[in-house]
Formats: sequence, structure tokens, C-alpha cells
Amino acid sequence: MHRVRSPTCAAVLTLACGALVSAASAGSPVILPQATAESQVLTRVWSLEGELLTAVNRFRAAHGLRRLRPSARLRAVAARHSAEMARFGYFDHASPDGTAFWRRLARYYPSRGYRSWSVGENLEYGSPALRAAEVLEDWLRSPPHRANVLSRRFRDGGVGAVFVAPGQGVYDGLPTTIVTLDVGLRRR
Repeated sequence: MHRVRSPTCAAVLTLACGALVSAASAGSPVILPQATAESQVLTRVWSLEGELLTAVNRFRAAHGLRRLRPSARLRAVAARHSAEMARFGYFDHASPDGTAFWRRLARYYPSRGYRSWSVGENLEYGSPALRAAEVLEDWLRSPPHRANVLSRRFRDGGVGAVFVAPGQGVYDGLPTTIVTLDVGLRRR
């Protein structure tokens, strides 16, 4: 089977007392190819989602860090983003309308009522047989991804993975697995 090189992408944002502290990625509008629902088959890859969060947590524990608590909200927003990238054939933290990743996460993992709020996101795509160990290895080779995986700041995490056949746009018509890891922390 043809092996797709696994591109990766990472972003982080921290808000403290309602003020922007740092952002590693600024989104710009993405031009989307025409995609039709009947031309694509999207399948959620539940096993990869669970295995990847487990692998990330094992790595964090081996480095003396607390495990990320599974967050249904972060998992939902991660899955939605992976599906959106698959449906529209793009690979970016920003949504197709140019919305920054942290605004998307804030709809599912709100900052209201918390004195500090921080979120991060790692992305990856690759062949249909993409494995959790492969994704984690790729992220660990990239300083921004590694920083998200090993950040003491993050306490919650969720993984969303989808398989698409054929993959439109940047996926060159190939069957592709797309993964989003969303991480966050909210403090009262």
C-alpha cells in the first residue's frame, strides 16, 4: 500500500484573566476544493483515538508529568475538526472560514468562569494504517508538538481521528487518516 508521509502541525494559545498571552499560530482563510458528500466516505477511527491518548499519557508519565484527563468536549471538537479537514480537503488549525483554532475550541471547552484558560492542538495525517506510536513519534520529533505533549500546563485532552476515502484536496485522492489532538487547562 502507498505510504503517505505524515505531515504535522502544532499550535498553542493561553489566556490569563481574559488577556491574550501567547499564540504560536495565526490562522488565515483557507481556499477549499469542491467536495461532495457522496464522493467521500468518512469513518471515525475510535481505536486510534483511544490508543493515541493512552500513548501520550504513558509518555507524559515516563517524564514525571500527570496524565491528561480524557475530555469528552475536547474529543468532540477534535473529531469535528478532523472530519472537517477530511470533508474539505485541507490541513490547518484554522477552520475553512478563517476562524482560529482556539476560537473553535472555546465553543466546546469555554473559558467563561475560569481565571485562566489555555489550549493547544497537534495535527497529523497519513496512510490508512496510521498507528498511535507513529503519530506520537512524529510529534516528538517536532519541537512545537513535543512542547504540547510535554506541557505541564495542560490537564485535559481529547483525540479525534477519521479515515477518508478518497481524500480530497491536499490528500491527493488517497485514502487518508487525519488526527487532531486538542489539549487544555481551565483554572477557577
